[in-house]
Amino acid sequence: MDHLSSRRRPALIRDLSRPNLRHPQLHRIQAVEALLQRGFPYSRKLAAHSSCVNALAFSSLDGRFLASGGDDLNIHLWDLHEEQVTTPCCSFRGPRRNIFVLAFSANNRYILSGGTDDVVLKFDATQLERPLNPQASRSPDHMFRHHDASIRALAPHAVQDDIFLSGSEDGRIILHDGRAAPSTRARAQDTIQFMAEVTGVLFHPIMEHIFATSDANGRVCLRDLRMAFGPLTQRTQEGVVHTYTTKLSRRSASYLSNPETGGISFNRQGSRLGVTMLHYFPTIYALMDPDPVAVCSASNLPDGTPIPSGAYTYANSCSTMKQGSFGGPGLDEDTLYAAGSDDFRAYVWALPPPAELAARRTRISHADWDAGAHAGVVAFADRSAGPRCVPVELHTPRARLGGHASVVNSVLVHPTMLLAASAGVEAHIVLHGAVESLLGGMRPTAPRVRKVGEAWAEASEEEIEEGEWETITLFDEILQREGNADVFDVRRWRGGDEGDSEDSGGDSEESDSEDGRVLLR
Repeated sequence: MDHLSSRRRPALIRDLSRPNLRHPQLHRIQAVEALLQRGFPYSRKLAAHSSCVNALAFSSLDGRFLASGGDDLNIHLWDLHEEQVTTPCCSFRGPRRNIFVLAFSANNRYILSGGTDDVVLKFDATQLERPLNPQASRSPDHMFRHHDASIRALAPHAVQDDIFLSGSEDGRIILHDGRAAPSTRARAQDTIQFMAEVTGVLFHPIMEHIFATSDANGRVCLRDLRMAFGPLTQRTQEGVVHTYTTKLSRRSASYLSNPETGGISFNRQGSRLGVTMLHYFPTIYALMDPDPVAVCSASNLPDGTPIPSGAYTYANSCSTMKQGSFGGPGLDEDTLYAAGSDDFRAYVWALPPPAELAARRTRISHADWDAGAHAGVVAFADRSAGPRCVPVELHTPRARLGGHASVVNSVLVHPTMLLAASAGVEAHIVLHGAVESLLGGMRPTAPRVRKVGEAWAEASEEEIEEGEWETITLFDEILQREGNADVFDVRRWRGGDEGDSEDSGGDSEESDSEDGRVLLR
């Protein structure tokens, strides 16, 4: 009888630690999830740049190549299929001024570069196919000189290699099509003009007509390409089909705050949007829900214990351009979100299922909020007299990634390998692995991280170039000035609600927003 009972036990209660030959995909997912539970405890550095590395990008599809660029004006490509990745497989002659953003086209035919010289460069990447051609040109095969200020974002189309969007501090988003006749000026029908600097633009990974935008006034929108561009008579609301709630409310403040939104990212499924916010936490939205479902903070260590009093943890107050990313290498869905921090670390959070987050967040009527029972709580609101939404706060990150001695700006999770890459103020890139054997071998990352103002010799035995140390010291000084800024002090918002009377205070500057409201910065 006992033998028969054991044979009839449901498969779900079997010992899942043993290989499940009848369900290999399930076993693979469980094995990957078990490895990711440990975070990315191993690391190694890639050294080829001579100054800050501002931009990272994995090649499309399988992420074989990692592109890096920064203040030294070089674009290096690293082949992650090599047994020992020690030097770039090839390099491109970059622009005349600092590189801010890199992107691969949909099928890796081109590499796009943008930065402070207002020019978008397009490089032929077909040479990356094996065998690599050492005689191939390293200069750009096309330059797009249509912007009047720094390029902040490049968005390759999800399918077409020749189509991409560029966003600039001149307030314009321009639609480019490499198949069209070259022109010295952007056509009006291919341009959207904002009243604020563009900080992000990104095509949806699946719906090829949908793209997201963010700007310095804190506005994040989902737009439709067919409604955003073309003759003015055919446009509708500049293509906006959805606007996300990004303003903050706190009971101790009589006004709302509108954090400056920086980098934006989609998960692979296009069901979630991540937004980095200056002076606040990374915020996660479901695609068609205006209110956020989660904010990613780090008041706890990865083991769940609270951060010791006075210790550094996640922050984004230094005025550098940070870019977060979703990831789920080896999994069918992206379950991780990663972002760089001012405390010289990168952070990785595990995201609960969307339905769970939506059920756990709290919605509060304005009357209840105004009653004053929510002291210390920060909520999201679209207007001063409107309802509030308190998303789930993810206090405990899955991992805190070290290996840096200054601010970390860019963190990317590899699409297929148990790997993440991070870069920032320093001249090297750090590769973080979930297993030690990746890329020819990694070492455990030292748990200790240099503190702001601490001399390098006191924090590490590694050598560092004098010029790089000068840059690190400069950013230490910036952090000491800006590190404790409160978003409600530096980004007050005067809304369009009737009867609003928030005072700007201090020496804030006024600027018109895209929807006609006045922003106080």
